[in-house]
Amino acid sequence: MSDYETILQEIFLRFPSVQNVPFNQAYKPGLEGMLAFDQALGCPSKALKCIHIAGTNGKGSVANMLASALFACGYRTGLYTSPHIEDFRERARINGEMIPKEYVFGFLKQWKPYFEEHSLSFFEITTGLALKWFADEAVDVAVIEVGLGGRLDSTNIITPLLSVVTTIGLDHCSLLGNSLAEIAAEKAGIFKPGVPALVGEATPETLPVFEAHAQGPLFIADKNHLPSRTKSFSPEKRSKNFCPTPEIDVFCLLQRMDLQAAVQRKNLKTVLSAVELLKNDFPKLEETEKVEYGIANTAKLMHFHGRWERLREKPLVIADIGHNAQALESNFRQLEASCSEPPVIVYGIMADKDLDAIIPLMPRRASWIFTTPSTKRALPAAEIAKRAGMPDVRVIDKVADAVKEALRLAGETRTIYIGGSTFVVSEAEGTIIEEK
Repeated sequence: MSDYETILQEIFLRFPSVQNVPFNQAYKPGLEGMLAFDQALGCPSKALKCIHIAGTNGKGSVANMLASALFACGYRTGLYTSPHIEDFRERARINGEMIPKEYVFGFLKQWKPYFEEHSLSFFEITTGLALKWFADEAVDVAVIEVGLGGRLDSTNIITPLLSVVTTIGLDHCSLLGNSLAEIAAEKAGIFKPGVPALVGEATPETLPVFEAHAQGPLFIADKNHLPSRTKSFSPEKRSKNFCPTPEIDVFCLLQRMDLQAAVQRKNLKTVLSAVELLKNDFPKLEETEKVEYGIANTAKLMHFHGRWERLREKPLVIADIGHNAQALESNFRQLEASCSEPPVIVYGIMADKDLDAIIPLMPRRASWIFTTPSTKRALPAAEIAKRAGMPDVRVIDKVADAVKEALRLAGETRTIYIGGSTFVVSEAEGTIIEEK
């Protein structure tokens, strides 16, 4: 094992992360520790022009699409997201390229005594790492994805040019609240004084929350992919507030995108609205063809994995990390609509997720393989099967074995869907590569 692998493994084991402990043990709410760490690092957060993105679903896709558009327009663009799927370094990228191992090793070695003395969480460590690297590399802009919630998330030490909230759904309820309004309040905690805020989707329950928390101009990405002031809700006033970008054909762009999940329609309108709002700060975003190219090739340019990702063509294997009812409802609907034969579904879930809300959404016209990824957070496959109560179910604990059985069942004609958790997708991708 290399020095890099040794120190990385030690950081994973010694400091709380969702990879090795339940979510409520890894989550460290509050900004005091992160603010102090940022100060010790020389305040990299203050040296960066940032875009801050929160939301229950879609924040990773929106962050990657927006970063890809900025990169395609010629801006040196940092991108911080979580969790990773295959490589820890996926969390911090510049122009789509992962942070070098040498930088990670040097940073972890130098600051390890500080981590221990101040009992930092894993996410505080990785946030500091990303911000410091972006500042050292003098990026033009950094797109920063919230880890969990928003108000008390480690990333909330930044003061961005634009705050974005994608969608609101019931997830992490034990930590964020049991209603959409409560969760919206946590996400809206990233709003800053004088900073424009963009909400991808607002409902009668969440809109008043966003309006109450707004500390600067507040915009909603409407159905026509234009930003609209929440204070001016009539169609007439909407069209006067912003001049859209008519040369972008949204339908054609959707067809060209390498992110093909149906939910990307919703995410795209948020991205296009963000582009419109950022043009004063980044004038090259006026170059429409480059914006379209960046968005259409997000997975390729950003090396973005796990969002309706095609891992294999014969049989067709789709992997998606969507893990809550809101995301899976869309994914299962798209899966059923696209399959002429019953699909084979490899599925695992974390114990802290609302399985009862997901079970009614599970396609009955499918062969199910329940599995247990290698994390203490996972719900045992046998427990999923017991609670699901469906016919034609197999229980195979090891993800690799579950994938191999799915390939056997599918032959060359049936679609395989792998999902329910980032951990399932992460373990499955390596197996698919080996089996090709």
